[in-house]
Amino acid sequence: MHVHILGICGTFMGGLALLARAMGHKVTGSDANVYPPMSTQLEQQGIELIQGFDPAQLGKEGDNQPDLVVIGNAMSRGNPCVEAVLNRGIKYTSGPQFLAEYILQDRWVLAVAGTHGKTSTSSMLAWVLEYCGYEPGFLIGGVPQNFGVSARLGNSVFFVVEADEYDSAFFDKRSKFVHYHPRTLVINNLEFDHADIFADLAAIQRQFNHVIRTVPGEGKVIWPSDVEAVQQVIDMGCWSEQEIYSKATSLTSDSAQQGEPSAWQSRTIADDGHEFEVLFKGESQGVLNWALIGQHNIENAIMAIAAARHVGVAPGHAIEALAQFSPPKRRLELLATVNGVAVYDDFAHHPTAIATTLQGLRAKVASSDNPNGNIIVVLEPRSNTMKSGVHKDTLANSMALADVGYLYQADNIGWDIHASMANAPIPVTVFNNIEDIISTVATTANQGDTVVIMSNGGFNGIHQKIIKALA
Repeated sequence: MHVHILGICGTFMGGLALLARAMGHKVTGSDANVYPPMSTQLEQQGIELIQGFDPAQLGKEGDNQPDLVVIGNAMSRGNPCVEAVLNRGIKYTSGPQFLAEYILQDRWVLAVAGTHGKTSTSSMLAWVLEYCGYEPGFLIGGVPQNFGVSARLGNSVFFVVEADEYDSAFFDKRSKFVHYHPRTLVINNLEFDHADIFADLAAIQRQFNHVIRTVPGEGKVIWPSDVEAVQQVIDMGCWSEQEIYSKATSLTSDSAQQGEPSAWQSRTIADDGHEFEVLFKGESQGVLNWALIGQHNIENAIMAIAAARHVGVAPGHAIEALAQFSPPKRRLELLATVNGVAVYDDFAHHPTAIATTLQGLRAKVASSDNPNGNIIVVLEPRSNTMKSGVHKDTLANSMALADVGYLYQADNIGWDIHASMANAPIPVTVFNNIEDIISTVATTANQGDTVVIMSNGGFNGIHQKIIKALA
């Protein structure tokens, strides 16, 4: 087929493009802003990218018209290409539906869901399976550095997918993950997010229970015992085997609905989380010493190890694999060290993710050669939930473990960041101009300091601009 993808530069849709091309289809696509890293990955794979949504890209019937148009969930009625597809009767589908019908049929799907950590955990899981010889397929909402691409078909029945709760398309408001029918389901955590499509946490929980309902009885649901919102989802009904991860020192069977739960635990050895012990049913499975930091990544690792065990990977082998794991791009990725100043890029866009990232970074700095170095947060509140002001009362405290914060107030933010930062636990300056942030960082950062840039978007190329200014 000739498959044309609208919204191709999103991480999910870009990965889908790679899979469709690997299946032998001709793949083209367009987006409003063709941007890296996905644009770079697609161009390297020889996929034609079109800027904008001129309906001319759809050709004419019998003349280069696509056989199927895959419509991304960022597309809506009124988009010129969407209107042309509907008016001309071109066959169309959503990205998740395409994945389910053309790729996931007859596969053992390992799905990683949750508010935070999906990209990291699915990358870990895919790498563990790869290292242990399983040659999995995968579709991940980022670029795992162990693979260099965000998606591939693989050479086995196993397929790892980052299972997003965001809606599928303008014509299908179900969460993406409802399409995937996993045999192994990981739920990392659960908080209110995506305020643009969900009214409250209960609405998200219903979608999570919907995906649980698709897991077979012989399948497995892996979840954390200390997250009440996840426990409530499980209580709505779970008909599959369960394994739980607990930070507690002891576990009781009443935390799961049916039978004695299999308990995963971790014991932190290094304060920054780069070394910890993995325990299953109270017995040590080994010690992991790796390149990542933070309690959140310890939890991600446990979930990946547990999911891999479900398909036959011994925990000791999974630990061995993760010792050689490189985190996905934009997950506390060290971009450069310039004149003694470390510059990181991090995807964190929710107060919980910001706080846990800074917790690990603070411990890392404390154990470094410059334990008194400052941590400077440069933050763009860019997600739809952030822009709507849902997190305006918790954002300031999430930065407590940094030393100073520089926040960008874009024109499309519907709340007063200055007011929200009035009682922040650290000094915070709010800027309306990105160039002012760059010059301020360049003049205030000293040798031994750490700059962490937090945004789920391109942030107007601020990363390289700061690195250049520091140099």
